Amino acid sequence: MNLGFLESTELAPLPAFLTSLALGLLIGLERERKPASKAGLRTFALVSLLGTLTALIAGRTGSPWIIAAGLILVGLMMIAAYACDSRLGEEAADPGTTSVAAICVCYGLGVLIWLGYPTLSIMLGVITTMLLYFKPELRGLSQSLTRQDLLSILQFAALSLVILPVLPNQNYGPYNALNPYQIWLMVVLISGISLAGYVALRISGGRHGVLLLGLMGGLVSSTATSMVYARHARDPGMLQLAAVVILTANLVVPARLAVLAGVVSPALLPLILPVMAGALACGAVGTLYWWLKLRQQAVLELPEIRNPTEIRTALGFGLLFGVILFCSAWLSDVAGNRGLYAVALVSGLTDVDAITLSTLRLYDLGTLQPFQAVSAIVLALVSNIAFKLGLVLAVGGAALARRCALPMLAAAAGAGAVLAFLPA
Repeated sequence: MNLGFLESTELAPLPAFLTSLALGLLIGLERERKPASKAGLRTFALVSLLGTLTALIAGRTGSPWIIAAGLILVGLMMIAAYACDSRLGEEAADPGTTSVAAICVCYGLGVLIWLGYPTLSIMLGVITTMLLYFKPELRGLSQSLTRQDLLSILQFAALSLVILPVLPNQNYGPYNALNPYQIWLMVVLISGISLAGYVALRISGGRHGVLLLGLMGGLVSSTATSMVYARHARDPGMLQLAAVVILTANLVVPARLAVLAGVVSPALLPLILPVMAGALACGAVGTLYWWLKLRQQAVLELPEIRNPTEIRTALGFGLLFGVILFCSAWLSDVAGNRGLYAVALVSGLTDVDAITLSTLRLYDLGTLQPFQAVSAIVLALVSNIAFKLGLVLAVGGAALARRCALPMLAAAAGAGAVLAFLPA
């Protein structure tokens, strides 16, 4: 609604108050459903209006202390409401801390609107309401996490919020290939993707089907998932299930590489996306065939996968990434494309993420042409597929390898076929 005609009148502040009222009503509507809460629809609406009003008065009078006094008044009001119930002997199911915090946030949002941040206030108001509404789901989520899961989250916070900000964002070494901040940023990126799959794997417990288990296992580590279920393939009745989980986990790899390219080097995405889509489509056909034959079968065990955000694991990946980055730059300069492709083939055997990120980094530095970068990533993907297929054969046996070979090789062939049609 356009209220611009009010700007020249004393009703010019009205839009801010209307926004504040709407936010207060939104948060209060959720609290109204809680019988133990001493603040509901009207109280939250009034408190939000109070925040805007005190901010207006403080600005007009040059007395910012009025805003703090209003917040103290709101807090004392809520404390008095719960203290009164306590003296009357009423038993409240809710101790009131959430409602007190919510009403203080509501007051602050009202202040923020007058200070000229209506969009931010609306976003925070919606988030606040969601946090209040989804209490059972959030509680269930926290209770489903183990001590190890919480440790993983804390370690990721240390990687991203403690270590990353203090690293210098400057190029060092020959070819200016080594940037501590950029290297650690890639560590954070990979750890974040892996942590998401790790936590989801623990929360779901494989209850939502074989395909989802394979997808989450692939996010954490397709190699580890392949090894675990290759072992299970020798158990009675597990051969078909193991094949589907392994194939699904390996389908995540091209999708993951496309996402990494989109985040790290968006300019390369138009070239790499068709290649990874070709790999994904060709591999998905065989995976779907075996999944349809599997029908429904219980998952007996989750893959035991190492914590992906462990400091030692992160340091190992960072070191590997730095070494591959330097070797790729050096061999590309000395031996041209053949040197880079040799590094891609060798490093892809163990970790396709590291060579992909190092290739993207060199592309951003202008060392590699687009086709060279995509070719190196495809070689690493093919090398990684060949390694895991050998792992499946060695650990799971010939029967499992026969089921996995065609879809995995089709994925490699799909990527290669699309690459052949790209402009060099």
